[in-house]
Amino acid sequence: QVQLVESGGGLVQAGDSLRLSCAVSGRTSSSYVMGWFRQAPGKEHDFVAALSWSGGSRYYADSVEGRFTISKDNAKNTVYLQMNSLKPEDTAVYYCAASTVYHRGRYYFDDEYDNWGQGTQVTVSS
Repeated sequence: QVQLVESGGGLVQAGDSLRLSCAVSGRTSSSYVMGWFRQAPGKEHDFVAALSWSGGSRYYADSVEGRFTISKDNAKNTVYLQMNSLKPEDTAVYYCAASTVYHRGRYYFDDEYDNWGQGTQVTVSS
């Protein structure tokens, strides 16, 4: 099992930046894929970004490409989501997720991930 704890959310203005952190504990493997999803009120989980635990591949949703960056600090067992040029439509609860039995190409499906954090709220005011 993998335990995930997010932090770093908050209330910011449009154009500001935030960095979310996801502390990872428990068993990890280079085969895992780590993802960030978000959920706005009344909506489904939306894929935001993902990267392989080995660090070789990164994926982004079109809506955040060029503004958000996913990264990982191996020494701290932490995954980050750097969010720049935030927009009001980025407002959501952001979740960190881990896929321990990853199927190639399915990084944007939330049912691919079997471990989830509790979420952190990001609110962007206009």
